[in-house]
Amino acid sequence: MSSVTLRFLAEPSTVNFGGKVHGGTVMKWIDEAGYACATAWSKRYCVTVFIGSIRFLRPIMIGDMVEVQARLAYTGTTSMNIAVEVRSGDLKAGGMDKTTECLIVFVAPGEDGRPLPARPLRLETPGEVALAEHVRAYLDTARKAFAASAVPLSDTDPAILPPAAG
Repeated sequence: MSSVTLRFLAEPSTVNFGGKVHGGTVMKWIDEAGYACATAWSKRYCVTVFIGSIRFLRPIMIGDMVEVQARLAYTGTTSMNIAVEVRSGDLKAGGMDKTTECLIVFVAPGEDGRPLPARPLRLETPGEVALAEHVRAYLDTARKAFAASAVPLSDTDPAILPPAAG
């Protein structure tokens, strides 16, 4: 399984009006970890095409150690479907707690802007299979919901990427 873990301290520049790390900052970290995971897997530049199921479980405090782990759950025809978990904790107290979780989908665009085929991921453990099934079930439900609203969400639909620059 391909995974990337980013580790760093939550800095004062990320503070929100409540004195904690801003949720938008956490979303940026999730996208960065997902990008690193997808790019490491595909060996190509990748773009985010979907972020869903983001759950903020508890706040991250300024000065906390933060870990953002992105794990490739499964690959579609062109998509890399990634589960991201954010953990944080006070270094003086020890221990890390899950603060945020999210699913994110990336593709590697070709020269024409259309997604290139994704290198297949071979699932080897029961945990990897369970994670892939969970992510696939969520994304299948999301695709059905988006289809009902006429917004494309398919790893084979070129409408998920902007047109290639001419």
